[in-house]
Amino acid sequence: MHDDTKYSISTKIEHGPLELIDIPTMIETSKKKWQNFSLCEVNDCIVRLGVIHGEFHWHKHDHEDEFFYVIDGLLHMDLEEKTHDLTPGLGIMVPKGVLHRTRAPDRTSILLVEGKTVTATGD
Repeated sequence: MHDDTKYSISTKIEHGPLELIDIPTMIETSKKKWQNFSLCEVNDCIVRLGVIHGEFHWHKHDHEDEFFYVIDGLLHMDLEEKTHDLTPGLGIMVPKGVLHRTRAPDRTSILLVEGKTVTATGD
């Protein structure tokens, strides 16, 4: 991958309890093609913001489910036998063990909720 298309996945928790999180500003100031921010920890989960454009690789998570929610743009959730097209306001939960990949034909912003033990790039 070229430098402008590499995945940038931050596992550092950006916000603690009772801190305001300015998601629109984070989206606006994100300059990379594929950038994930770990916003906060909720129980045993991490809430992440993804600002993405392009295609992630096929992968699965053996022990954790993932939830994706589209803020803006269009997210294609490819599964082995089907593709779901998610527009703003739509979400999908991908169960552990399910092979999947995300694609965003244009700049797209998503929220993700996943277990804090997850390896973002897959098992």
